[in-house]
Amino acid sequence: MLRQYETVFILTPVLSDVQMKEAVAKYRDLILAGEGEIVYEEDWGLKKLAYPIQKKSTGFYHLIGFKATPDFVARLELQYRRDERVIRFLTFAMDKHAIAYAEKRNTKSKDPVPVKEEKPAPKVKKPDLDDDIDIDEED
Repeated sequence: MLRQYETVFILTPVLSDVQMKEAVAKYRDLILAGEGEIVYEEDWGLKKLAYPIQKKSTGFYHLIGFKATPDFVARLELQYRRDERVIRFLTFAMDKHAIAYAEKRNTKSKDPVPVKEEKPAPKVKKPDLDDDIDIDEED
């Protein structure tokens, strides 16, 4: 039986953009090869860590929501541990409330944001410079 999981992993910040995408593709392909199904995926980009890990203060965050068998998660986490590019990871099984929240969050982010119509700026009455100005000079 397939259960729904969510995994977040942090890649070391010394990777180039190509190496980072290659590492993400490796785990995406691993999930698909393990007869899993990717439900959603988010690239959170380079973020500051709450505390230093392996003397690094930032890391590339990536989240993948997927459906797989329970024994697959152990194989996925074993690959995380073996890969020196991954500095932290967390995988957890989602209950029905977490699944509903994730679906709501993902559909909300995919909806187009309504564009507000901008009202024209109110016209400001400019002072009329043609009027005679009386200046009293005191000597």
